[in-house]
Amino acid sequence: MINNLLISLIQLQKYFTMFIHSLKPNDINSNSKHTSIYSDGKDGKINQVSDSRFTGWISSVSESSSASLKSQETEAHLAQRHWTFILSPAIKHLIAGGIAGAVSRTVVSPLERMKILFQIQGVNAAYSGIGPTLVKMWREEGVIGFLRGNGTNVVRIVPYSATQFAAYEKYKRLLLEEGKKELDAPRRLTAGALAGITSVACTYPLDIVRTRLSVQSASLSGNEGQKKLPGIASTMKIIYVTEGGIVALYRGLGPTLLGVAPYVALNFHSYEVLRKYFTPVDRTSPPVAQKLLCGALAGSFAQTITYPLDVLRRRMQVTGMKELEYQYKNTWDALTQLLKGEGIRGLYKGMVPNYLKVAPAISVSFVTYEACKEFMGDD
Repeated sequence: MINNLLISLIQLQKYFTMFIHSLKPNDINSNSKHTSIYSDGKDGKINQVSDSRFTGWISSVSESSSASLKSQETEAHLAQRHWTFILSPAIKHLIAGGIAGAVSRTVVSPLERMKILFQIQGVNAAYSGIGPTLVKMWREEGVIGFLRGNGTNVVRIVPYSATQFAAYEKYKRLLLEEGKKELDAPRRLTAGALAGITSVACTYPLDIVRTRLSVQSASLSGNEGQKKLPGIASTMKIIYVTEGGIVALYRGLGPTLLGVAPYVALNFHSYEVLRKYFTPVDRTSPPVAQKLLCGALAGSFAQTITYPLDVLRRRMQVTGMKELEYQYKNTWDALTQLLKGEGIRGLYKGMVPNYLKVAPAISVSFVTYEACKEFMGDD
């Protein structure tokens, strides 16, 4: 009984405070006068008199409530951002980039795996069409088939994306001419290319492992898929021991760098140009929906230009796998054999699911990155 009464009183106080806080000064002055009703007994009439004391009390409560709420908002704001002030801009960029990479890649994991399967299968395709491939993945492996290799991809993409965004911000500052506020197109493209090279060089072995894990459970060219798949460390060890040591962990780095450098350069440059175009005059950035559109357009454009190099990269990464029987001496040999056996179309295998993947992935990546930067006070 007493507890219920206390709860009711607390709720009443809360609602009353909210009501008072919502009133405007004019509303209070015009509508909140206290009226006393009395009779002096002389003429038998009922008399009324307005008392401004209640008005003063209401105003006092309103001001006190407003000050209290503002104080709470300030304290919450400071508590939220206090820890971020001790972080350097580089650390903020690393954290924001890592989170952006993990979120964006997980969202599009099924399409990423589908793209890889299309890229590495030969003439006798076991997978054909987006819908049938998704159904086949579901029937053969269940839900886990859609996320096969994503754990490795996230392990790879967190340092990759973190390094890429942080390196891009660093290279932008290094290349910025004195007295200017932003880079011109050539310098921005250079910063993006260098950021792409830096991030790939730091994380490439994990990319090979991710590709192998994506392929090993698939039914390609007579391979019905392994029942028990090795983990990240085991796969890396197998490649190292059986395929040529540290060199095997960097197989395909050449075409990867050739593809990633222009891709990242075009991606960052296109996004910043589109972002500036869509930003209203009275704002510092466009709305979230338009940021997503900018990311989708930028990613699609960059991928269209550099996609054949991505196919060559995947072919080089699966060279030596017994299940696929691909044997390439180098990147040029891979290109020659691919064109001879599959024609120009072979260089664009998996392009459709790649478009479906790139648009949301790049959009989510840029928006998440900017949101994390803003949260950490790095606007």
